[in-house]
Amino acid sequence: MSSRPPPSMRLKIAVSVTALVLVLILGQALALVFMYEEMEEEFIDNILAEQLEYSIRVSGTSEQLALPNTPNMQLYRLRPGESLPVGLPPELAALPVGNHEIYLGKQEYHMAVRDTPGARFILRYDESEHEARIKAVSTVIISGALTLCALVLILVYALAGRLTRGLENLAYRLTQGRGEQAYAQPDMEGELLAVARALDEAELRQRDLLARERDFNAHLSHELRTPLTGIRTDAELLASQEELPDAARRRATRIMAASDRITSLAESLLLLAREARPASQWQEEVDLEQALQQGWQSLTPENTPLALELPPGTLLRADPALLNLVLRNLLDNALKHGAGSPVSCRLQGRRLQVRDQGPGFGATDPEQLFARFARQGPAAGHGLGLALVRHICQACGWQATARNAPEGGALLEVDFGRDITISSQTSH
Repeated sequence: MSSRPPPSMRLKIAVSVTALVLVLILGQALALVFMYEEMEEEFIDNILAEQLEYSIRVSGTSEQLALPNTPNMQLYRLRPGESLPVGLPPELAALPVGNHEIYLGKQEYHMAVRDTPGARFILRYDESEHEARIKAVSTVIISGALTLCALVLILVYALAGRLTRGLENLAYRLTQGRGEQAYAQPDMEGELLAVARALDEAELRQRDLLARERDFNAHLSHELRTPLTGIRTDAELLASQEELPDAARRRATRIMAASDRITSLAESLLLLAREARPASQWQEEVDLEQALQQGWQSLTPENTPLALELPPGTLLRADPALLNLVLRNLLDNALKHGAGSPVSCRLQGRRLQVRDQGPGFGATDPEQLFARFARQGPAAGHGLGLALVRHICQACGWQATARNAPEGGALLEVDFGRDITISSQTSH
């Protein structure tokens, strides 16, 4: 499964600021709710105290006037020796003097109890209306807080977009290449300017290192050519001497082969150092089948057949030297890792497929083998063959890929794009 990309810095800033604002606003909102509830409780206690005081004062003259004029309050008067009034539970009658909050079932009540000579007064207040007001106020406050946080999220996200636009522009320039203009610009913010200057310095150091590496590889390759040519010439002369023993001539032949391998390595290093580009004046129409056969013969395979499945008249416009290097390395890789099995080359659309019947790439990522000096298996060479293939293909506008064939073995592909044509058919 492909992992999701991480959220953008812009979104992180907006969410972080909004979360902080949400905590502050909700904290303040809850404080307001609690403060309002405390004020309501104090207000209710005051009302109960005033009502009960009034009821006690007028009860001696008129019991009817002593009753509360609100349906949320009920007044009970207990005299010694009388039964409990209707609607007054025994547990309420036994409450001590003072103010109380009790629950009858799920309903909360405020109770005020006072004793007078010859009677006990109990005033009960139903908090339903009070609770409804608390819920309404809480809903308004919380809804307002959430709405304000949503507005903060939108505003901060828009503001963060303006702040991060400089980073996005810098990232775009990185993907397009700096060119002659430096990344650092005078109108940048201080933090962004520091990043841009660091990128400029890093790119200059990288260019310097690459230049020194190319110069070293080029000088090394040139220095190796002269002694290698002399060694091969001497080995050819020794191999041509009939009077020498067969063992000496075989050694001379092995010296020639080793010299050729070293020369090939030196040429590969020189090509990588120079970053070869195909010259248009050197391009021509090359018969792909003949080029494959010539590359195969140069490898001197022993008892390993090559199967070609190409339409007749398959032509490729390319630099013959670069194409030969690509095909030779593809075939050499298949020959080394095919364990003596046949090597097949077929054209699938515009893609040339070179397949062996060896163990394949196994669990190794095939794309890693296009890196310089990447090697795999006991028959691995210098690790430059496929790196050269990828390098030349990119320079020519082709695409080189590798994968395990469904039938087994390694499968290397080169997509030649529009450079390939078949003379007997329409262009692919």
